[in-house]
Amino acid sequence: MPVYSISHVENVRICVVMVGLPARGKSLISQKIVRYLSWLSIKSKCFNVGNYRRGIAKDAVITADFFDPHNPEGLHFRKQAIDAAIVDMMRWFTEENGVVGILDATNSTRSRRNKILKICRENYIEPMFLESWCDDKELILHNIADVKTTSPDYVTRSSEFATKDFLKRIELYESIYETLDPAKDANLTFIKLVNVNSQIILNRIETYLESRIVYYVMNLHIKPRSIWLSRHGESQFNLTGQIGGDADLSERGWRYAKKLPELVLKSLGEEHKHTNLTVWTSTLKRTQQTASFLPYKKLQWKALDELDAGECDGMTYEEIEVAFPEDFKARDDNKYEYRYRGGESYRDIVIRLEPIIMELERQENILIITHQAVLRCLYAYFMNVPQEESPWMSIPLHTLIKLEPRAYSTLVSRIKADIPAVSTYKEKGTSQLGESKSGVSISKSRDLLNTNDVV
Repeated sequence: MPVYSISHVENVRICVVMVGLPARGKSLISQKIVRYLSWLSIKSKCFNVGNYRRGIAKDAVITADFFDPHNPEGLHFRKQAIDAAIVDMMRWFTEENGVVGILDATNSTRSRRNKILKICRENYIEPMFLESWCDDKELILHNIADVKTTSPDYVTRSSEFATKDFLKRIELYESIYETLDPAKDANLTFIKLVNVNSQIILNRIETYLESRIVYYVMNLHIKPRSIWLSRHGESQFNLTGQIGGDADLSERGWRYAKKLPELVLKSLGEEHKHTNLTVWTSTLKRTQQTASFLPYKKLQWKALDELDAGECDGMTYEEIEVAFPEDFKARDDNKYEYRYRGGESYRDIVIRLEPIIMELERQENILIITHQAVLRCLYAYFMNVPQEESPWMSIPLHTLIKLEPRAYSTLVSRIKADIPAVSTYKEKGTSQLGESKSGVSISKSRDLLNTNDVV
C-alpha cells in the first residue's frame, strides 16, 4: 500500500499546469514535485513540453526568434509540442493509472490555460495551476546561468550567446504574458509563488492531495545550493558485521572523522571555502563522533537514526539467517517493504524522513552524516531512484557525496577518503558482506554513485 493512499480515498487525479516566464525555475519545481510524490508512493510524472518541441522541431534552428509570437513556423512546432505532451499525459493517466501529471511549459496566456482546463475537465482530471512569478533580477540571472549550462537548447552554444539569446527569448514571452490573477481567475485552483516564496497566493485549494503539494511547494527555494551526504566513519559493529546498535567508531573511523573537514573544504572549492554549512547528524554516537572535528553548527535529528532492526539488533546477517530463515528470505524478496520483527522497513524510514526533506528544501547548504539505510532513502529522493532499487544501492563508508540540484538534473560527485573500511553491503541471496566483483548484480541505481569521482 502507498504511504498516503490519497488516490484511493479521494479518487482524484491532478494535472499540475506550470505557468511562468522562462528562467523562473519551473522545470526545477516540476522535477522536485515528481520526486517528492514518487518518493511517497504517489504515481507522478512530468511532461516537459520543451523536450517534445526539441523532438518535433529537431531540424529547426532554435534561437530566440523561434519563440516570437509572430513567427508562424515556431508557433506551428510549439502547438504540436503542447498537443503531443497533453495526449501522452492523458494516455498515462488512463493506461498507467497516473495520479499527478505535471505539464511543464510557460502556458503564458489565459487562452492556452483555458484550453488545458477544458481538456482536463472533459477527462475528469482536476487542473491545478502553479505559477512561478519573479522579478528578482539576481535570481533570474542565476537561473539563466543554470539553463545555459544544462538546457539541450544551448549545449553547442557559447556562454555569451546563450545569455543574450535567452534574455531575448524572455522579452518575447513577456510581450504576451498574462499572470494568474485572483480576480480574473477566481474560478481556478492555483498556487502563485512570488519571487520563489516571498509571497504565496493560494486559490481554491480543495483536496488533500492539492494541500500536500501546496505544503511541499511552500517549503521550496530555487536558489543554487549543495547538499553533502556521508555515512559515519567505520564503527566497531562494522568490523564485526553486526547491524544496528550504538557502537563507537573504530580506529579507522576516527581517522575518517579527522579527515572529513579537509574533504569538505576540497568539495567546497577555494572560491566557496567560507560558505556557511550546517551539519545534521543522528542521535547515535557514531555519527556525532564523525562530525566532532567539523567547525560548523551541528544539529541532531532522531529521524536520521539508522533503520531499527528490532529483535535482530546487534546480530550479524549470518546469525539472522540461522535464527529467522523465513524473515531473511522475505527481506531479500521485498527489501523495501520488509519490516524487521519489532523494527522498521525502508518504507517506515521514508515516512519519518518527510520532515527532514521539508526542512532540507528550506535550507541552503547542509552536510548530513547518517547511516546506510537512511542515506539510501535520502539519495533516492534527490535522484528519483525507484523504491524497489533504493534499498540495494551501494553507499560505501569513508566517502563524501555532493549533490547539486539543477533544473534538468542533479549533479553528483564524490570524494573518497584514502582510509580503508570494511564493506557493509549485503548482496541479495547471501548473508556475506561485500559487493560482487563481477558487477553482474549491481543495478543501474547503484551505478549512479560510481560517476564523477573526485580523487
